Formats: sequence, structure tokens, C-alpha cells
Amino acid sequence: MSKIIEEPKYRRDKAKKGGGEKRLSEQHRKGKLSARERIQLLADKGSFEEYDMFVEHRCNDFGMSDNKIPGDGVVTGHCKINGRPVFVFSQDFTVYGGSLGEAHAEKICKILEKAMKIGCPVIGINDSVGARIQEGVVSLGGYAEVFQRNVLASGVIPQISLIMGPCAGGAVYSPAMTDFIFMVKNSSYMFVTGPDVVKTVTHENVTAEQLGGTDSHTKKNGVVDLAYEDDRMALEETKRFFDFLPLSNREKPPIKKTQDPSDRKSYNLDTLIPENSNTPYDMKELISSVVDEEDFFELKPDFAKNIIIGFGRIDGQTVGVVANQPMVLAGYLDIKSSRKAARFVRFCDCFNIAIITFVDAPGFLPGTVQEYHGIIHHGAKLLYAYAEAVVPKITIITRKAYGGAYDVMASKHLRGDINYAWPTAEIAVMEAKEAVKIIFRGSSKKEIINKTEEYHKKFSNPFIAASRGYLDDIILPHNTRHRISISLDLLKTKQLSNPNKKHGNIPL
Repeated sequence: MSKIIEEPKYRRDKAKKGGGEKRLSEQHRKGKLSARERIQLLADKGSFEEYDMFVEHRCNDFGMSDNKIPGDGVVTGHCKINGRPVFVFSQDFTVYGGSLGEAHAEKICKILEKAMKIGCPVIGINDSVGARIQEGVVSLGGYAEVFQRNVLASGVIPQISLIMGPCAGGAVYSPAMTDFIFMVKNSSYMFVTGPDVVKTVTHENVTAEQLGGTDSHTKKNGVVDLAYEDDRMALEETKRFFDFLPLSNREKPPIKKTQDPSDRKSYNLDTLIPENSNTPYDMKELISSVVDEEDFFELKPDFAKNIIIGFGRIDGQTVGVVANQPMVLAGYLDIKSSRKAARFVRFCDCFNIAIITFVDAPGFLPGTVQEYHGIIHHGAKLLYAYAEAVVPKITIITRKAYGGAYDVMASKHLRGDINYAWPTAEIAVMEAKEAVKIIFRGSSKKEIINKTEEYHKKFSNPFIAASRGYLDDIILPHNTRHRISISLDLLKTKQLSNPNKKHGNIPL
């Protein structure tokens, strides 16, 4: 009987060793934690329950039948983070390089399916060389099975990907379909085809870091939300981030108790807007002043800096923040910023998170580069996202809301629930000087100056819009937090639905 009892312990110990001490030491030498060490840091102490520890691959080709390691290169299960449940998978680079085969894929699919049934987020830790070559098309099929479940889970449960090593080829598409991606600097990379293939096909000489490192994805293309210095920092920040999110689309986001009064005044905001309307200011000061305890979790801070997105709390309630940034490109909307904000707005709408929008945009960025690369389509993505969203939407126009930017940025016409403006707001088709040049083309210089002043007085203020009911009130800047808090409380019971349909056809 004692041997029977000892057998599971023996097999567990074998599985926990992964690819062995030598490969684990190599992982540590690279500054990387093991698959289980990562889960240990992520999970509340003693809360991780592992599934499928004894699963092995079924491949008999190329000597694989004599090389079976329990777990098949991925650790899966569920745990708690800050007392809240989450499913986790962590690829083990010490076992076949973390490569994905049939059994490996089945383990990931199992937790995705369980998470959807229960209503629980999934965090995937990616550290893999890609498809297991020895298993051929079976490994490719395994990837597709994971992709299918990522798509089915989208909008049902939050999905977070941590890239903590290589992620190449087909492996990149699973993280790409999750809601948020975090990377680790200097030890992780993502690309569809590696440097060797690139050199063969396009004759470009490029390193893995240049091609798919953190700079590429956080600054150039916006694929990745944030990059951290090491594994530990990435895991700690993921735990902090997790607290902003609901467990599924069936519930509201968590409420965090705060000592920050909801009616706190922020008198620094009364002097935030410069007298010269073309002088920039930092929109982040406004966001920090409004959210609880100045705690704002910004996403994609190094990509499309002319717009700011992220999560904060007001009176303990999670809110999504979208704000034009006058410090960059004068706050103009362009292709990158439209894509960045649209995806974030859609996430908030999926998961019952109210959206606070701060507007200071002179319009859409003009120029051949923008037009040739499809600003019409990309700008329409942001318009579509706001128009489709049924969660509470509160909008504050701080200064410029010109042209299409006025419409797109959660205006009353796109079912904005509460729309405020500061006294400094300027709402018009375009800036006064440009408008007058068009309306009074051919007039003398003196007439242009006079008409510009007349146009500015008539339209470059919030009162025309307010008189039409397009604004619910013109508020004092220092009261912004309090007015948002009152509005959020009012909108807790909001009910709104879109027409019944399979899905819309967003302009991709």
C-alpha cells in the first residue's frame, strides 16, 4: 500500500523538475524565472491548484517516444490573485523549449474552456520556441485549437498575455487576440518570421531584438501594452493591473475602498489651460488630479502619445480613461491614436467599465501620409467604438473640440450620457483663423482680422453647444472629479442595448 501512495509523489516530483537542473540553471543564467517560479510569484501564497501535471505527449517520431517529460512543457491550473480567482498557464522553456504540441495545446484549451464556463480571467505566460517540429501538422492544429478558444473567450473573460521569452511564428497570434500584452525587456521577443527568414526573403540584416523586441512593439506598432525590466517586475505589475478588471462580462468591476473624498477639489486645474490656445499642457496632470489617490495605470504609454488610455478609479469604481494629449502633435487624432483608443474603448464596453473621455483635439491630422495609409478607415474605428459602446460614457471638453474630433470623442450625438465642458472649451468646425479664410476668401487683411475675432467670439466657446443641449453643463475645472463622481453614481443603473444582430462590421 505504501508503494501505491508513494507513486503519485514520485511522479509529481519528477514533473516539477521540468527539463532538469541543468536547463533550469540556464534559464536562471539568462535572467529568467522558471514556469513554476513565475506562477508562484503571481499567485497568492498556497492558492495554486495545478491541472494535468502527468500529461505526456503522444509522438513516436524522431526519437520522441523515448523522451517524455510529465506536463509536456506547460504548467496549467488556477489560483487567486489578491483574493480573486484566475486561470493560469505558464510555458516551460526547459522542456522541449516550451514548444507546443498536441497535448500541450489541449492543456491550454482546457483552462480556457473552464474559465469561460466559470467566468474567470486567464493569464498566459508565453516562453516558447513555437510549434513542435517533431509533431508536424498536429502541432499546427494545436495552435489553431488555442486560437479558436481565444476568439470564443474574447469579450467573455479578460485575457492577459505575458511574453517572458521567445514567441515566434504561429505562437504570436494567441497573445495578439488577448486583451493585453506585457513583455520583459532584453529577454523576450515576438515576430511572425525570424531574422534568418527575413534575411533570406528580403535581404535585410536584423537582430531578434530589432525585429521583435520591446522597442518594436511598445513604440513602433503598439502590439504590446507595457514592457518591464525583469520577470519579477512584470508579475508584480500584472497583479496590480488585475485589480482593475472584472472577472467576466457577467459582473461589474471590483470596488476598492478609498480615503480620497469624491468631492475633493483640484484647484490646480483652474490654471491648467494656458491663455494662448496654441500652447500645450500636460493632460496627465488632469487625469492624476481626478482619479483616486492619483493612481492611474496607463497602457501603451510609448505608442501614439497624442492620446492617453488607461485605468483609474473614481470613488473606488474602476473607470477607463481616454484623453487627447496636447503635448504631442497638439492632440490631433491620427491613424495610430485612433487604433489605440478604439480597441481600449471596446474592451471597456465588453466588461462593463465606464469610460471617461477628456477632449482637447484640433481635429484629424492632415497630410498625404495619413490619407494614403487610410485615416478614413482607422479614424472610423474610434467613431464606431464610441457609437457602439453602451457602458456609461462621461465626456469633458477641456479646450479644443474641432471638426470630426468633436463628433468622434464621445459626443452627445454618439449617445454620450453626460457631456461637460470647461469654460475654456472651444467647439467649432475649425479654428477661427482658418474658418474665416474660407468663408471670406478674397477679403482684405483688416477684414480677415475683424471677422476672425467675430468668429472666435461666436463659435470658439462652449455656449453655442450648450444652448443646443449638446452639453449638459459648463463646469469649473476644480469640480471635475466631483461632477464625474456624481454622474457615475447616477449611471450605475443605466440600461441600453444595441439592435439584435450577429455582430456589426467594424471598419477593419
